[in-house]
Amino acid sequence: MKYDVVVIGSGPGGYVGAIRAAQLGMKVAIIEKYNTLGGTCLNVGCIPSKALLDSSEHYHNAVERFAEHGIETSEVKINMKQMIKRKNEVIDQTCKGIDFLMKKNKIDVYQGTGSFVTKNLIAIENVDGRKEIEAEKVIIATGSKPITPEMFNYNKVRVITSTEALNIDKVPAKMVIVGGGVIGLELGSVFARLGTSVDVVEYMDRILPTMDTDCGKELMRSLKKLGINFYLSHSVTGVKSGKTSCTVSVQKRDSEEKFDIKADYCLVAIGRKPYTDGLNLESIGIQKDEKGRIAVNDHLETNVPGIYAIGDVVQGAMLAHKAEEEGILVAEIISGAKPHIDYNLIPGVVYTWPEVAAVGKTEEELKSAGIPYKSGKFPFKALGRARASMDTEGMVKVLAHKDTDEILGVHMVGPRVADVIMEAVALMEFRASAEDMSRISHPHPTYTEAVKEAALAATGNRALHV
Repeated sequence: MKYDVVVIGSGPGGYVGAIRAAQLGMKVAIIEKYNTLGGTCLNVGCIPSKALLDSSEHYHNAVERFAEHGIETSEVKINMKQMIKRKNEVIDQTCKGIDFLMKKNKIDVYQGTGSFVTKNLIAIENVDGRKEIEAEKVIIATGSKPITPEMFNYNKVRVITSTEALNIDKVPAKMVIVGGGVIGLELGSVFARLGTSVDVVEYMDRILPTMDTDCGKELMRSLKKLGINFYLSHSVTGVKSGKTSCTVSVQKRDSEEKFDIKADYCLVAIGRKPYTDGLNLESIGIQKDEKGRIAVNDHLETNVPGIYAIGDVVQGAMLAHKAEEEGILVAEIISGAKPHIDYNLIPGVVYTWPEVAAVGKTEEELKSAGIPYKSGKFPFKALGRARASMDTEGMVKVLAHKDTDEILGVHMVGPRVADVIMEAVALMEFRASAEDMSRISHPHPTYTEAVKEAALAATGNRALHV
């Protein structure tokens, strides 16, 4: 069988790229190693983690906040098996939706491990044997896997990654999370809400080290109230695992201070690495960089003409929506169009509660680049809508160019900011100024009013409600 485009990997980048290519009139096939489509995001990442985040937040509110709202309940209990069952149902529904989209767009789906025989010949191997298909163009979208150093003794039982954490069906008494980034904090907040004692060990001197410093400070304040304990500037020197527990050895950075933490689980969340195993890239000479990422040009084409790579296997943030945009971009380039992605305007989100969202440059990046800027901040506690919902933690911060007033970065910690951030993305796409943002009429009462107020503050310290 011969195809115009063959996509290897069915995560958000792969399946969206396949759909766009099919929409543009190409004959498309997609190859997926696992039994279900959707990749990490739909099966063991974004979707299931958000299902558990919502479930745990409902429980937390029932226990901690309902009474203040005047809602009296009898004893509230956790049914972890039901929580996991609901999460699995969400995954199943979402993956079936991808199956439907493949059929709707007449995309052939092959289950098995895809590998290069030549640049235009792809082998597919599964339990039923091996077959080969021809491809005019190939898009590699095989995603990433958690980083699990040998010293951590990762065994999927007591020393786990996010993949295994999503299926714990009994609330642990104690959990150590190695890594204060997005994945560790999201899952840490899930279990802390359910009653687990959570310790976060982070090598850097702050959580969310890639985001604006103010975001990390605000979120850590909220997570400490939830009961999460933080060991910043600490490293894990080893992990020993038993049948029912594990022991995590910790050392303070630049110090001789050492101690052990015994816990039910050690969750390793120190990042992810590109997954290219089994592709046989070497046979056709595809180049990778020092971090194992596939090297690509501005069109996401590898050094082998006609072979492209997108998502977590290439440079850039490991985000599902970044992969989607790259899948669309490559499909359109193959069709002869000239699309473009502004990587500076791809938002980042942390789905804790309060949520964290950001787009554009951080204050640290502006200082480092010597770009003159001005800053405006507004706290959610000064917002009527936030007081009404009892979600008063967090703030919105707007960074604008000191001379031109163009918005350079927007950073938020607060309720529903994962959705609110899109106002900033849209305005920055059209190179709006802080004054433009401040003069837009925002409905009252809403969380979005915090954006207007922060923009007002950035234009000259004239926020109205603080």
